[in-house]
Amino acid sequence: MAPSQKNKCIMVQGTASNAGKSVLVAALCRIFSQRGYRVAPFKSQNMSLNSFTTQENREIAIAQVLQAEAAGVEPHHNMNPVLLKPKEDFTSQVIVHGKPAGDMNFYHYQHHFRGNALKAIETSLDALKKDYDIIVMEGAGSPAEINMMDVDLANMQIARLADADVLLVADIDKGGVFASIAGTFQLLPPEDRQRIKGIIINKFRGNLDILMPGIRQIEEIVGVPVLGVLPYDQDLKLPEEDSASLSERKYHSNGKITVGVMRLPRISNFTDIDPLEYEKDMGVKLIEIGDDIGNIDALIIPGTRNSISDMVALDKSGYSQEIQEFANEIPVIGICGGYQMLGKKIIDKSLKESNIGSIEGMGILDIKTSFGEFEKVIYQSQGTLMGNGMFEDIRGEILNGYELHEGVSRVGESKPLLKVLKGCGNYPKSGYDGAQEGLTAGTYFHGIFHNFVFRRSFTDYLRKNNGLEPLGYDHDEFTELKKFSIQRLSDLVENNLDINLLEEVLHFNI
Repeated sequence: MAPSQKNKCIMVQGTASNAGKSVLVAALCRIFSQRGYRVAPFKSQNMSLNSFTTQENREIAIAQVLQAEAAGVEPHHNMNPVLLKPKEDFTSQVIVHGKPAGDMNFYHYQHHFRGNALKAIETSLDALKKDYDIIVMEGAGSPAEINMMDVDLANMQIARLADADVLLVADIDKGGVFASIAGTFQLLPPEDRQRIKGIIINKFRGNLDILMPGIRQIEEIVGVPVLGVLPYDQDLKLPEEDSASLSERKYHSNGKITVGVMRLPRISNFTDIDPLEYEKDMGVKLIEIGDDIGNIDALIIPGTRNSISDMVALDKSGYSQEIQEFANEIPVIGICGGYQMLGKKIIDKSLKESNIGSIEGMGILDIKTSFGEFEKVIYQSQGTLMGNGMFEDIRGEILNGYELHEGVSRVGESKPLLKVLKGCGNYPKSGYDGAQEGLTAGTYFHGIFHNFVFRRSFTDYLRKNNGLEPLGYDHDEFTELKKFSIQRLSDLVENNLDINLLEEVLHFNI
């Protein structure tokens, strides 16, 4: 089916953060794609610590990767032209078209860089319009932040730039859904209100008949139809947008085997641990600073946006010594920043990472990491597993991942974890990634547990240590569940939206 007009732009905005914009965009991408349209997601400016490396070795937010997967297209940096990665002291690393543009505070970004960001957004939007029939755009936060309207680069200004129709999604689970809808309309200028063509109420748990009188009244108040009410579905398992969602996410933690995961103060790319939760008999325990680590069977130290500051936090809390003791008894795995912290020293003479300078690491692995030597490493990577220790049974296995790191590491007596086939690894042209010493291993490869054979080898090792039978390599529950969840999300949205009304308010046939 050919679209009724070229380059239709639709923007999903929310009455608040975490209202469901990201997943609704993913669902619409899948729905339109299944109808034969060429569809691309787009988020002009995203603030997120969960990011990914595209095929052209550019960095974008993980949410746009999921949306691209739902649309059946390859993720591209034009789908997220500006990415802000919070660092510390109200400073963020600014990523433009997938490459670092520098560390900036809010004032510098808004007063000296905003024009560059807007130009990058416009360039990416124009590029997508050349290749796709429908662009499903995602806003950020709320469009009605009256203190930010004149500088906002994620909501109505971008909707005007794209001449996009807007769908407003509101989270009823938090309460006050009708007030949030009416308040959003009240605070928007008339020309922006007119862009909103439909309202979607999300995360509903109750009796729809009881809600209907309120729906009829809010439609009269704002003059815009409610297109549907989406039920709360706790069985959907999709990557989360950012670390704030960890406060709401409930990991299954009462399995026969428990993997502890340090929730570092500046945790990033925590989607690395998602596959472990779906391994049979496996529980994931998030360990906050100040928590008792307790009885665990393995420990993972994930990525962080600031290795030095989080290493200091682990030292002050007493975790460093405790982790050193755990390393003698159970597997300890560090990923990216977590890998750096497991080493002997983190060198930052130019204060690239923080204002703290160089510090000692935990000293479990014989590596030294330095900042400021090379530009940020952004690669889709591949390596061959060296197969030492607990990974001996899968020696030679080829693993895929992606790299996003500014520090580089030199390995001493520890054995490397991977021989690099594609990417950077420990440092440019080293030929190897990661390090391993006894039961402790580290890597720069994000997504390492998304490799089924590697993940299952790790969890089977833990199973055998706990007297359980190994599962072997015949069934990848996580990959199947992810595909199922994307389609389930699409079906849920399609079954609970008035599709005829949606096509009417958007002025084209879907």
